[in-house]
Amino acid sequence: MKTDDSNEAVVRWPLRFGSPIPLPRRQSTVFLLVGLTILFNGYDLNVFGLALPLIQHDLNIPEDAAGLTATYFRIATLGALFIAPLADLFGRRRLLLFTVFGEAFFTLATTFAQNYPEFVGLQIGVRVFGYCEELLCYVVIAEEINETARGWSIGALGAMNATGGGYASIAFALVNVLPFGWRALYAIGGSALLVLAWFRRLIPETKRFELRRAELSRLGTKSHALWETLGKLIHEYPGRLATMLIAVAAFDFSVAPSYIFMAKYLLQEKHYAPWQITVLYVFGGFVSVVGNIIAGRLSDRLGRKTVIVVASLVSAASFGAFFSGISGWMLPAAWIAAIFGYLSASNLMSGFVPEIFPTAYRATASTLRYVISTLGGALALALEGMLYDQFGAHAPAISMFLFVMPVTMIAILLLPETARKPLEDITHV
Repeated sequence: MKTDDSNEAVVRWPLRFGSPIPLPRRQSTVFLLVGLTILFNGYDLNVFGLALPLIQHDLNIPEDAAGLTATYFRIATLGALFIAPLADLFGRRRLLLFTVFGEAFFTLATTFAQNYPEFVGLQIGVRVFGYCEELLCYVVIAEEINETARGWSIGALGAMNATGGGYASIAFALVNVLPFGWRALYAIGGSALLVLAWFRRLIPETKRFELRRAELSRLGTKSHALWETLGKLIHEYPGRLATMLIAVAAFDFSVAPSYIFMAKYLLQEKHYAPWQITVLYVFGGFVSVVGNIIAGRLSDRLGRKTVIVVASLVSAASFGAFFSGISGWMLPAAWIAAIFGYLSASNLMSGFVPEIFPTAYRATASTLRYVISTLGGALALALEGMLYDQFGAHAPAISMFLFVMPVTMIAILLLPETARKPLEDITHV
């Protein structure tokens, strides 16, 4: 640690994978607390994909309903429309504290689900709060981290998310020895979130929102301000908003079935044992962790749009190879490349959206991004069940959706570049 010219304490991160510049202590503290949030959120939302066959067996979920079940969970993002935009009115910090308690409660309650409707209902609750929590983390990072390190911080959040998925796979390897099987995985996740909630109270309100408070006082009631905020966003940025929504909807429509069914495909089609999946997740997860950080730093140098487009292409091509029937070493190699591309593109887009809209609309625009992208994935998962009935297997059905990825790549190229630019300069382009 040292002191910069303004006598503000700064923290130097590890040279190779850390921030490209020393960050003030406040920014480092915010990043670490937000990163831990993403980590536990990554664990929580990866459990279902890992334990799906066990949950199906225990709760009598038919095979052609697996994709529809995941669709129900994704439709839960509609609930985010009523929660996350409130961060543009009440502040980022207050909403983050609220959402972590909500996710923890529903995660723990899932442990005790006795039938399929109960499980779906509780997991919808988990995702309503979890989705809000995740998108607000990217808003906080965009508003707090120096512009020369924003790409790194976005990539590092992706790395933390992948790490959470890795922890979920480690827990899954023990699912046959843990008491209560898959239910124990949710008990672990919910307990960790409650511990995190205690530390999350240390997150300060962002400086940009503090400046926004004065404007809010002139808008009248909060309900009036909420609708006025949404209306102004649509009126002032119609083209940018529409292009962004097309990009994210096409991305999730393309890759959501692939991501959800990867573990199931390995278990049932390639006859992997749970411990083998864990080894693959841990090793591949490590590659993804490092890769996401590198992708974030490259996006600061080469441009956010360039790296998103390349990562999207890698994701689609690698998912296609994974589900093509390959075996041997090529299968885990395709898995690692697919996860790297998917997580890099997804997380950079998550950070890209709050960069291209001003403070007054940042949480609202991020919420619309999350809802539309998730609904795009939900539509694909619902259609996957129909294609499964036609093809008689998941792999060919899943592969059909990957041909939509070029729509995302074209739309991203039409949006403004954000790398190494102050937020205020981007929003006036």
